[in-house]
Amino acid sequence: MITPNELVEYLTNKGLKCTFAESLTGGMAACGIVDVAGASKVFDGSIVSYSDRVKINVLGVPSSVIEEKTAVSYECAVAMAKGALRLSGADIAVSVTGYAGPGDGEDGTPCGTVYVGWCDKLGSDAVKCHFDGNRDSVRRQTRDKAYEIIMERASL
Repeated sequence: MITPNELVEYLTNKGLKCTFAESLTGGMAACGIVDVAGASKVFDGSIVSYSDRVKINVLGVPSSVIEEKTAVSYECAVAMAKGALRLSGADIAVSVTGYAGPGDGEDGTPCGTVYVGWCDKLGSDAVKCHFDGNRDSVRRQTRDKAYEIIMERASL
């Protein structure tokens, strides 16, 4: 597991900045970063897009993506990351969207289903994850995966 301290130090050494578009984590990933002294060198801000309205109106996720694929989808995660990168000017944007529970999604998607998306100068993509445990555990595992992806993207 990558700690916020390790992430901030690594990004500082690389001269890179990150940002987040967080849904189910509600700012947890950003909070971990700003808890570290020197975070301002690698972090300007993030967007907590818990509602579909914010995903659409702020991040620029096409409403058709939400309607056709739902907010918990590969397409939504990628669009969220692209929007966060566009708005922030960071080098790496990571998005998280999913179902933390306690129940499954309205469409029957199991609790713990999460998409983590990213966008950087090399492109954009997302990965589907399934995390076990209670709501808090799913949110923490999602944050940890976001940090892991930032480290991977920063090393390219």
